[in-house]
Amino acid sequence: MSCILEALDLEKSFGALRATDHVSLAVEPGEVHALIGPNGAGKTTLVAQLSGELAPDRGAIRFAGRDITALPVAQRARLGLARTFQISSVFDTFSAAGNVALAVQAKQAHSFRFWKRADRMAEFQAPAHRLLQDLALASRGGVPAAGLSHGEHRQLELAMALAGEPTVLLLDEPMAGLGIEETRAMAALLRSLKGRYTILLIEHDMDVVFSLADRISVLVAGRLIVTGTPNEIRAHPEVRAAYLGEDDDV
Repeated sequence: MSCILEALDLEKSFGALRATDHVSLAVEPGEVHALIGPNGAGKTTLVAQLSGELAPDRGAIRFAGRDITALPVAQRARLGLARTFQISSVFDTFSAAGNVALAVQAKQAHSFRFWKRADRMAEFQAPAHRLLQDLALASRGGVPAAGLSHGEHRQLELAMALAGEPTVLLLDEPMAGLGIEETRAMAALLRSLKGRYTILLIEHDMDVVFSLADRISVLVAGRLIVTGTPNEIRAHPEVRAAYLGEDDDV
């Protein structure tokens, strides 16, 4: 299967620190591909390069067969590459429905109609409410974003990302800060997206990773040490020693 998102020999350094060290990664269409590793392994730096927030020092990034290495974030988003959960673009004083309607408006390139409220325009309301329904937020559409729980806020951010009609979702620790029930709810939502979107997932919750991922790549000290199925990653001795805290005698 041809990959939809590909990193080719990426390098990124901050002074003497090599945050990504000759990293090559291929994400296949429709899969959930998890990226795991210890704190400081370079996961967020790698995803920032894929999304366009950081320029690599060397190497290339390809999306749907196109070299996007030099493209800014906005152009990558227009091509269908969306990142969530790193920097929130939610307006706290707007309702949940209003936030999603604004995201729909941005996708449809109607920003010149800035004097009209997106949440009061029928052409944006209908898709916004469909997305809220899909993300289990239909009953919270009229609530200001500031009044949502942390888990609901994460759901709203995901709804706004989906409003852009992406092909690939880059999800940066969607379970961070969530309680047990919120984590279960978010995992269920991501499971419902499997097959509909290609997902590259950074996550520290190994139960979530192993239950959701089709393949897993492991970063250690900026290097990609292995990519494989969940069963292959569980059995890999270097992963068990470096990340899962085990050794061959366990």
